[in-house]
Amino acid sequence: MKTTINWTGSMSFSSITPSGHKINMDAAEEVGGTNSGARPTELLLNAVAGCTGIDIISILHKMRLNPTSFHMEVEGSRAEEDPKRFTAINIHYVLEGELPDEKVIHAIQLSKDKYCSVAHSLNSTITASYTINNNPTKNL
Repeated sequence: MKTTINWTGSMSFSSITPSGHKINMDAAEEVGGTNSGARPTELLLNAVAGCTGIDIISILHKMRLNPTSFHMEVEGSRAEEDPKRFTAINIHYVLEGELPDEKVIHAIQLSKDKYCSVAHSLNSTITASYTINNNPTKNL
């Protein structure tokens, strides 16, 4: 995979991904940016969630399970000192539908432990929890 990131002025950059999608990145105004795009760290959190979400939907579909609703709440903790890397990322999966706990747990664990290439590219602790049909949250 290869991509080119172009400086567009100030602290802004843009890219066309290998799949043809445009990404705009910028810094916050207080550090010289113009807030014209997402922060790279925001994209990183979204990339982890998107990667694992795609895995989970794919795995559930292979199990012949079809969520009626699915979203993720992602929280990242960063180190105080440079390079201020993510030290922990928590992903809470919220699903609706006829979904047995053990199947959802299996799908989440497969994504987290085996399939999500974005998560495996990071050097941070990634934890997970889930909620199905508004039942109490469970941690993995």
